[in-house]
Amino acid sequence: MATARVWQGSATFTSGSSTPFGTFDNDSEFSTEAPKVAKWCATRLGYPIVDIELQGDNFFACFEEASAEYSAQVNQFNIRNNMGTLQGQSLSTNHTGKSVNGNELYNIVAISDSYGTLSGVGGNVDIQKGHITVNTGSQEYDLQALWGDISESGNRIDVTRVFYESTPAIQRFFDPYSVSGQGTLNLIDEFGFGSFSPAAQFILMPIYEDLLRIQGIEFNDQIRKSAHTFNIVNNKLQIFPKPPTEYELWFEYMVNTEFRDSGSQIVSNVISDYSNIGYDFAVYSNINDVGKQWIRKYTLALVKELLGAIREKYSSIPIPNSDVSLDGASLRAEAQTEKDMLIEQLRENLEEISRKARMENEANMSEQQQQILGRAPLAIYIGTIIPFLSMLGGLIW
Repeated sequence: MATARVWQGSATFTSGSSTPFGTFDNDSEFSTEAPKVAKWCATRLGYPIVDIELQGDNFFACFEEASAEYSAQVNQFNIRNNMGTLQGQSLSTNHTGKSVNGNELYNIVAISDSYGTLSGVGGNVDIQKGHITVNTGSQEYDLQALWGDISESGNRIDVTRVFYESTPAIQRFFDPYSVSGQGTLNLIDEFGFGSFSPAAQFILMPIYEDLLRIQGIEFNDQIRKSAHTFNIVNNKLQIFPKPPTEYELWFEYMVNTEFRDSGSQIVSNVISDYSNIGYDFAVYSNINDVGKQWIRKYTLALVKELLGAIREKYSSIPIPNSDVSLDGASLRAEAQTEKDMLIEQLRENLEEISRKARMENEANMSEQQQQILGRAPLAIYIGTIIPFLSMLGGLIW
């Protein structure tokens, strides 16, 4: 019968062979602490009072897994916390152990460019100009057929502005009473006497008087005349009134495909999502003591789980006149509980220091400080104004 392989009280860590992946083998502090963690875990499990059916490499593998799990949990938090800031950055950068400060303003501006194009205040789509010939008496025109299909190779156009307006009211502004300072001079200039100064008096009127006069001219055109207006639906243009003569009508437009493509920025070889953001395993020697203690506890939970799996294969071992029951099932249940508790505790601690949580805490602190300062009594200064009044009286007299 083969002799059971049990813990002998110590183990030697060999870089490159003691752990399955060798993730932290090149870290001298990890290789130095690995035998100590193995001894601590074995002691916590009852050695040397009871035998521990594990070898040094079993402890080292659990220690490596616990270190990797701690790093993974921290990196998952950092990815969620910094995703908006790092999105679009180069893939070649490793952000582990680096401070990432920034905001998502660039992405917000990129999104708002499309709204700027539609509102006519910016954007990254070229607004182009086109024109059609308006025929006498014809009111309806298909801008897509007359311009888009010909000048834009059949691509759909979206008209943003039509230059079809009546003559500006200011050009028809005339005041026979000269109250605005323009009427008489304009009239004399039309008769060819603009070089001579008229015998007129000018009255300075408020600006709103001119605006009301211009508004009156525009209302007159809208109500008493056939005002220049248009209606456009699906690039079908209707103009009012009927054109009395033939002329060129201009308009501005953008190509629909250009607007659609500009609204989606697709860039290769950059950070795009959760899967390719640059966060590698943390350097073990850079982890603080708080993190190392978490790793030790998680290593112990993994060791319990592994030992429980081994012992659970044999629920009891026969001995003379009796048998010994093993605690494999209870060890595994206890290990799972400890693992869940440690993961939950770590995630809660990380969420407490997220950008969102820190901003909320600072806002609450600011409000609390204002309430505290609001209860503090204000100083009351008592003085007199008699010397000032005396001085003022002397000046008056």
